[in-house]
Amino acid sequence: MNRQLFQYHPSIGYKFISNLKTRIQHETGGYLVRTNNWGFRSEIDFNKTKDPAKKRVCIFGDSFTAGDGVSNKFRFSDVIEQSIPGIEVYNFGLPGSGTDQQFLLFQEFGKDVECDLVILVVLVENIRRIKSHYRYYFNEAGEKVIYQKPYFDIKDGKLELFNNPVESQPLKLEDLPESEKEKVDTGGRFGMARSIVNALGLKELTQKITKYQPVPEYNAANTPEWLVMQGIIKEWSSMVNTKFLVVPLPLYQFIEETSDPKSYQARFHELHGELGIDVFDPLDDLLKYTMEERRNFRHKTDVHPTPEGHKAIAKSLVPEIQGLIK
Repeated sequence: MNRQLFQYHPSIGYKFISNLKTRIQHETGGYLVRTNNWGFRSEIDFNKTKDPAKKRVCIFGDSFTAGDGVSNKFRFSDVIEQSIPGIEVYNFGLPGSGTDQQFLLFQEFGKDVECDLVILVVLVENIRRIKSHYRYYFNEAGEKVIYQKPYFDIKDGKLELFNNPVESQPLKLEDLPESEKEKVDTGGRFGMARSIVNALGLKELTQKITKYQPVPEYNAANTPEWLVMQGIIKEWSSMVNTKFLVVPLPLYQFIEETSDPKSYQARFHELHGELGIDVFDPLDDLLKYTMEERRNFRHKTDVHPTPEGHKAIAKSLVPEIQGLIK
């Protein structure tokens, strides 16, 4: 992720620069990023108080929610707003962030915002991000550098926050203690093997044959990563004074059926059953489309949703949201 759009934030790590308007180069030819007074991608400024005549939905998530690869108006949040009369949608998406940083962002910016529904969109890959203490980014010179990120751990059954405040300056891998070097999020599993397979054009076939599981952290209910994820969502839900909905957003491997979603679906089903948290899984709706349509839900090389992908996500979520905000 390129940090030229962002500025340092001591508790979250970074956030969008406020009142920004710029065009981002992309395989599609480019897309427009516009941020508001609070530093989130939006065509309007955010306010804590709301119009009593309207319903307000606040959505939190990562780059899939923020809308990497498309202009603001094509994002599923904006499509939802266009589809339901009398609502406004505040999109608090932050690219490159994990659910841990999104929780801190909620505490910093969203906790006191009047709304009728809070939606946490968990790209299921985020479970890998919350176990990391550092992430790679590209600086203005195009160099790959490491930045510290905040993270949570479970201590005596409670969430404990570390790396807070966050270091403002980039770090060098060689300067990290050996125990911390493995805590750098490199962006995926089996990096070198994945590069070779991608170069040969065998990615989808290889995933089908090997039954590739991109997020094994969901394989059991007691993995350290899931316990932290569960703890964050549990505490987040307790802080929300309105309706709260968790949406596990599937990776393209699950949408295109090269990987089995049962593990992550089981964990979020347990989240609903054990903690009583509302969970909505859009995967069944997305699987109703033809395989050709589903492949067009992501860009040719960029895995972020296309306008068609955002429309499909919005179409799945609209009835659920309408039911919750009645």
